[in-house]
Amino acid sequence: MDTLSYKTLTPNAANVERNWVVVDATDQVLGRLCAKVALILRGKNKPSYSPNIECGDNVIIINADKVRLTGKKWTDREYLSYTGYPGGQRTATPEIMMKKSLNKHIKPGYHPLFTKVMKGMLPKNRMGRAIIENMHVYNGPNHPHEAQNPVVIDINKIK
Repeated sequence: MDTLSYKTLTPNAANVERNWVVVDATDQVLGRLCAKVALILRGKNKPSYSPNIECGDNVIIINADKVRLTGKKWTDREYLSYTGYPGGQRTATPEIMMKKSLNKHIKPGYHPLFTKVMKGMLPKNRMGRAIIENMHVYNGPNHPHEAQNPVVIDINKIK
């Protein structure tokens, strides 16, 4: 028996295939949607997953303004941030962060609420900071990434 024929192939950055995926957030619960998107961003849904390689897909989330939260979380949940100065702790509710996403001065594809939720679900290292750049969130049904030929997937079918 030739033992050289049983080599374990590990992916590297050169041979990882990255696709573009479109996810519709209409009537989806925010946390459950982001948990499935985090799975796609990390690449855990692929058989060639490796934890030390960025092997996930690029995700485009459309209709982000139609996402829902259960209960009174729109007004009662608070997200904390800190400016770094004394007395610089700030609080924001999901309702306030959703209104910030409608601001015309925010970079296209950036959504404060989705970014805050997704950062909690990704690794807290330089790879996690690189992975979050592969997520593009838009409030309406249109996005400027048609040239990448994204594939529309049903997020409810992902486990």
